Amino acid sequence: MGNSKKPTHTKDAADVSSGQPLPQVMAPDYVPRRSDGPHPAAAHAPSPDVAAFLAKMKSLARATGQSRGRLVFAMDATMSRQPTWDMALALQADMFAAVKAIGGLDVQLVFFRGAGECRSSKWVSDPSSLARLMTTVSCQGGQTQIGKVLTHTRTECENNKVSALVYVGDCMEEDADALCHRAGELALLGVPVFLFQEGHDVRAEVAFREIARLTHGAWCRFDAGSAEQLRALLTAVAAYAAGGRAALEQLSHATGGKGARLLLDQLKPGGR
Repeated sequence: MGNSKKPTHTKDAADVSSGQPLPQVMAPDYVPRRSDGPHPAAAHAPSPDVAAFLAKMKSLARATGQSRGRLVFAMDATMSRQPTWDMALALQADMFAAVKAIGGLDVQLVFFRGAGECRSSKWVSDPSSLARLMTTVSCQGGQTQIGKVLTHTRTECENNKVSALVYVGDCMEEDADALCHRAGELALLGVPVFLFQEGHDVRAEVAFREIARLTHGAWCRFDAGSAEQLRALLTAVAAYAAGGRAALEQLSHATGGKGARLLLDQLKPGGR
């Protein structure tokens, strides 16, 4: 079920449903406006915890000389996901703020919804651009398309190295073995997958944990409506994408570094 109104595609939209290489041509306001009006952009000042982390990152940036990280930020946009989508919109600015001192972060939004629709954005480097992308998306009924997300990320690696893939969702309605095969392809390319699960769907948890294991990434659960939990996890994975394990270690010692500690507990020793 879901919104019966068909989404209006524009020439700037990049459709990943075919699994073919994607042109990076999506404009910030590429999809139809939400019927209830866009949410206000969520750029806001960093929290005290993030500010403390930034201070520590300055010395790390000088030591590592890291270039910009590239993070694929994928979300389930089926009907049940609207509250979490709105929450992620309100928190995404912290990802950019937390890694500014390391060298910055480029993010590509990928989402799926409806009857086989899976779309990607161009790469963006600031929270206002990502906010504009997210405010134009409405969630619609449909089944999960995680396999397309994994395949798309592999394709992106053909253009330029992807530092990490983060996926936020609550269920899994696909063949787990097929997903693990695609995850294995990402593992060969050195792309860890971080899966943040809302709720307690057992089938999803089993698949998500295995994808994380295969790619040397991590699986973490967050509670429905818990903005602070999701903020901590998104900030941690952004730090990893921008500065690797060393940046995550730094964040884990900062006030409010619980998300980083959760990821470090699962990341294999000797990882990036």
